[in-house]
Amino acid sequence: MFIEKIKKWKTLSSTYIHKSKWATLRRDVCEMSDGRIVDDYYVLEYPDFAGAVAITANNKVLMVQQYRQAAGIVGLELPGGVVDEGESPREAIQRELLEETGYLFENIEPICILCPNPSTANNRFHGFLATGGKKIRDAALEELEELVVEEYTIDEIKQLLLDNKIAQALHTGALFYGLMKLGVL
Repeated sequence: MFIEKIKKWKTLSSTYIHKSKWATLRRDVCEMSDGRIVDDYYVLEYPDFAGAVAITANNKVLMVQQYRQAAGIVGLELPGGVVDEGESPREAIQRELLEETGYLFENIEPICILCPNPSTANNRFHGFLATGGKKIRDAALEELEELVVEEYTIDEIKQLLLDNKIAQALHTGALFYGLMKLGVL
């Protein structure tokens, strides 16, 4: 069992260096639990995002191929996206699944909350298991979004994980949680 043995730091002040819709940088002055002062702790603020291990009614796993500029790769990822302001993670994943894949799911349940980089970033990834998916329409992508939806068997997903073919670490984590929840790992 995990028991916290270290006290949280106190944030004494925050100064914003850069603010935009997708990324904000701030400088915090913090007091450590032993009283020492850290006067230049930098935090990247990003919006939370959600992704789903999306299983269709015929037991296929939906994945999306997308180009990722920062890493310079075409990645294989879970469908999902940003949690908009005023939206719950569950609402976000329902919206994103329909937008990106055109599928509506009978059941959507949370399986994990992961921190992309808790030492420098404040956002969270909300992972879901969505089952019983049925295609009800074509995808409705946002203006600057390019992706290809693909279907895989659960065994193919396991092999992709073993072969290190899914580079998005949070998505691999959610896949492991989802496969465990399904009882296939």
